[in-house]
Amino acid sequence: MIRIVIAEDQRMLLGALGALLDLEEDMEVVGQANNGEEAFQLVKELKPDVCIMDIEMPVKDGLDAAEELNNESCKIIILTTFARPGYFERARKAGVSGYLLKDSPSEDLANAIRKIMTGQRIFSPELVDLAFTQQNPLTEREREVIQLMADGKDTKEISEELFITRGTVRNYVSVILDKLEVSNRIEAISRFKEKGWFK
Repeated sequence: MIRIVIAEDQRMLLGALGALLDLEEDMEVVGQANNGEEAFQLVKELKPDVCIMDIEMPVKDGLDAAEELNNESCKIIILTTFARPGYFERARKAGVSGYLLKDSPSEDLANAIRKIMTGQRIFSPELVDLAFTQQNPLTEREREVIQLMADGKDTKEISEELFITRGTVRNYVSVILDKLEVSNRIEAISRFKEKGWFK
């Protein structure tokens, strides 16, 4: 019997997923969580074979929880609406066994779980395409700058935090806008977030 924990913040979807998987003869849903923190605790406590997690959840998101559970024997499957290359990249680095989209047919999920239990990794084909076509164009330092911009810091505060001049900060900002093909800081943050590139 494959023992499963599901983490999903939309309660109706959580219940429906649990009910669907419980119908499979070789699967049993042993725990349900509404956020990544609860999922983390349930995996520690119940030692399931598989944990299926959404990404965008309150308290702790699915990718943070997946990174923390990386050394557990439980296999992690990300099940999300978001086909974002940055999310996919983080999930792969966190060692997840599967990354599937919510609009896939429900039998695909059950089949993916069985394949993952044999040691395979299952990723939605559209994600694999995206990952190869859209890499994060920013350097490490540019990522630090955009992260500070997203934290609400102005040019002066960024220059103090990174020990660089304000002119250098302005140069970084203009390179970031250019690379992301946007015209201002707000659009840059929004584009970067949309791609799932924030850590």
